[in-house]
Amino acid sequence: MKKLFFTLVGILFFAVASHAQGKLKFNKTVHDFGKVKEAGVINYSFEVTNVGTAPVVITNAQASCGCTTPEWSKDPIMPGQTKALKVGYDTNGRPNAFHKTITVISNAENSQEVLTIKGDVIPKTKTAGS
Repeated sequence: MKKLFFTLVGILFFAVASHAQGKLKFNKTVHDFGKVKEAGVINYSFEVTNVGTAPVVITNAQASCGCTTPEWSKDPIMPGQTKALKVGYDTNGRPNAFHKTITVISNAENSQEVLTIKGDVIPKTKTAGS
């Protein structure tokens, strides 16, 4: 009887554990830099929290162009933990409005999320003789 009881408890535990799933929640999915001067790389860090019940690993963050660079921790995000996903945008040689996306891939329940950065780059003023 005890053997049957422990077997059933083990099966129940396995069933509950197999339904554990991480879920990512971002503080926001769109960041507007507003008007910025053409002066190099600007950065914003999206906050991402695991609101699920299992660890989540971000396996990739793919930007829509080479002018946008995402950086993230390769370590698991444990349930309840918050980490940063830093996104840089190079304004040099890119005056005017921009709208870029970063596709975040993970093992979470919401395995693909799209983040957006946008803004308007004010061109450098040319000096006399240049």
